[in-house]
Amino acid sequence: MRVEVDQDLCISCGLCVDECPEVFEWNDDGKAEEKAKEVPENSQTEAKQAVEGCPTDAIKEL
Repeated sequence: MRVEVDQDLCISCGLCVDECPEVFEWNDDGKAEEKAKEVPENSQTEAKQAVEGCPTDAIKEL
């Protein structure tokens, strides 16, 4: 599983960072970004919840 955060759509709500800090973090612009494109196997459930819960659909599963 791979994920990507669209910086133009991210509103910095923090859901993904709170839900799955192993995969998502804050960047210098105060927006969420993926730490690595490839999601570790043990974090895939939380990452999928972050994708589904993003209020602006800024996170895409690739």
